[in-house]
Amino acid sequence: MKLLIQGNNIAITDAIHHYVQEKLANAVKHFQNITTKVDVHLSVARNPRIDNSHKAEVTVYANGTVIRAQEGSEDLYASIDLVADKIARQLRKYKEKHLHNRTHTQPEFEVLATAEPVAEDLIGDREPQLPPEVVRTKYFAMPPMSMTEALTQLQLIDHDFYMFRNRDSNEINVIYARNHGGYGVIVPRNGSHEERVNGNSNGASVAHHSAAQV
Repeated sequence: MKLLIQGNNIAITDAIHHYVQEKLANAVKHFQNITTKVDVHLSVARNPRIDNSHKAEVTVYANGTVIRAQEGSEDLYASIDLVADKIARQLRKYKEKHLHNRTHTQPEFEVLATAEPVAEDLIGDREPQLPPEVVRTKYFAMPPMSMTEALTQLQLIDHDFYMFRNRDSNEINVIYARNHGGYGVIVPRNGSHEERVNGNSNGASVAHHSAAQV
């Protein structure tokens, strides 16, 4: 297993490196046959008014799947403990679903489509500007997948949403967790303006399934 540890506003001492290595080794010890790489990012917020300022983020690459967890607390070592426990649960969830072929009910999806065409010129005579500070840029492969596979990815990366390429339409979709339960999928709508208006006359289309936590 390849382990990479990075720090933001914190020096990665030998003691921290050893502690992370020990905790992550225990977390993935039952999954070493599917784990190829583990990235760890530790950070400390400089603003003393920020709660849970010591954060630990772990990304595990397992059989081509990205599994991610993040935790924060007032103590760096406590954050490492928490994120190690969470990543172990995420790996166990992944193994139960994909390696033991357990049967799950289909999730509830709410499909939203864009209603109006986007103007070609959005900025006019203004100069394009980036935000004052670009915090982080991520690049990742986007292989085609089904909505069910995208849902699994969403639940494994510990985020509120997940962007993916829909296998059926070959379009970029976004699946997200709804505030009141279930999941939604944002998809682009093709066709004429009249088709878009008529298509939205009954509101967003919903595929009714029982929600399931994988």
